[in-house]
Amino acid sequence: MVKQHDYDVVFEPQEEGGYTAYVPDLPGCISEGETLEEGTEMNWEAMALYLEPTEERGWALQTAEHRRVAPAV
Repeated sequence: MVKQHDYDVVFEPQEEGGYTAYVPDLPGCISEGETLEEGTEMNWEAMALYLEPTEERGWALQTAEHRRVAPAV
């Protein structure tokens, strides 16, 4: 059984349009999307790709440090 983990995701609007999304607790887990919906979808994929090798090898997953995150302006 796969244990569920919760991670914060930060979405930053880009000057040229679209959004960059990153997961502070998963260094290097970054994605982009033209809309928040696309950014969310791409982020799910990025997180799956980031975490899959960890789970396959039986390594401990990164512990999430929950914190209040405000939208980037």
